[in-house]
Amino acid sequence: MFSQVLAQGSLPNGRIDLDKPRYDQSTFSGRAKHFFIITNPLNLFASSGKLEEAKKLVQLYRQNKEPPGVGEDDVWRAKHLYDSAFHPETGEKMFIIGRMSAQVPMNMSITGCMMTFYKSTPAVVFWQWFNQSFNAVVNYTNRSGDSPLSTKELVTSYVLATASATGSALALNRMVVKLPPIIGRYVPFAAVAVANCINIPFMRNRELKNGIPVLTEDGEVVGTSKQAAKRGIAQVVFSRIVMAVPGMSIPPLMLYRLEKRPFLTKYPMMIAPVQVGLVGMFLIFATPLCCALFPQMSSISVSKLEPELQKKIASMKEPVSVVYYNKGL
Repeated sequence: MFSQVLAQGSLPNGRIDLDKPRYDQSTFSGRAKHFFIITNPLNLFASSGKLEEAKKLVQLYRQNKEPPGVGEDDVWRAKHLYDSAFHPETGEKMFIIGRMSAQVPMNMSITGCMMTFYKSTPAVVFWQWFNQSFNAVVNYTNRSGDSPLSTKELVTSYVLATASATGSALALNRMVVKLPPIIGRYVPFAAVAVANCINIPFMRNRELKNGIPVLTEDGEVVGTSKQAAKRGIAQVVFSRIVMAVPGMSIPPLMLYRLEKRPFLTKYPMMIAPVQVGLVGMFLIFATPLCCALFPQMSSISVSKLEPELQKKIASMKEPVSVVYYNKGL
C-alpha cells in the first residue's frame, strides 16, 4: 500500500531511503516516534557547525559516498538533525523559532503567559498579538517551496487571526466577569481555538479553491480534489485544537490550587514561571502525539470525491476504491 511504502525507510539494495520516515507511518506509534524526533527541543542547541556536518553527511549518503565506518544510526541521527533545521524543499536553513523543534519551548512560554496575564485588556491584546506573530513566523518559515504564499496572503491571514483571537478573548473576558475566577482562565484556550479555525483554512485557501493531488496506492496521481483538501484542513485544525487542550485545560486547575499555597502567596512573581513550566510539561507530549493523530498521507474513499473525479477513477484499468492525499501539518 502507498501508506506502507511511506513507512519503509530502506531501499531494495539495503541502503536507507532518506526520502521516507524511519518509522512505520501507518501506525499511531510509528507516527508518534517520528514526531517526537521532529519536535525534540534539544535540536535547537545544535551549533551551526553540527548542522552543516549533518547536512554534509546526508548529501554524501545520498551520493553513496559516505565515509567508511558510518553506520545506519549515524545516518539517521544526521538526517533527523538535518530535517530539524533545513527546509525540506528548498534546502535553506530555517529561522530558528520557525522550526518544528521550537514549537514546544515557544508555545509553552506564550501559552503560559497568555494564561497568567489574561485579566487586563493590554495584556490580552499583547499576548494574543505575540502568539499570532509567532504563528505567522512558523507559517512563513514552513511555506511551500513550489507554490509559496504571497505576502498579501500571509499578511491577511495574520491580521484575521490576530483580530479574531484578540476580539474573542476580550469579548469572553467581559462575559465571564461575574462567573467564578477559574472560568476566566479558559478564555485564552477559546481564543486560540477560534484563531486556529480561521487562520489555517485561510492560509491554505489555494487548496480549497484548486484542490490537492490525490494518489493511488502505487503513488500515481489521479487528479486534484477539493474534498480531500477540506478533509485534510479539518484534520489539521482538529489536531491543533486538541494539541492545546492538555496544556490549556489542566494547568489552570493546578495553578488555581497552587496559588493558595504559601510559596506563591509570598512570591506572586513566580506564578508566570510556574504556569509556563506546567504548560511545557504537557506540551512536550501533546505536540508530537497530536501531530500523529492522522497519517501524513491520509486516505479518502473514492465515493467521497467530486463526481467528475469519481468518473475518471472509474475509467481506470485497475479498480480503485481509496485514494491518498497529503494532509499537511
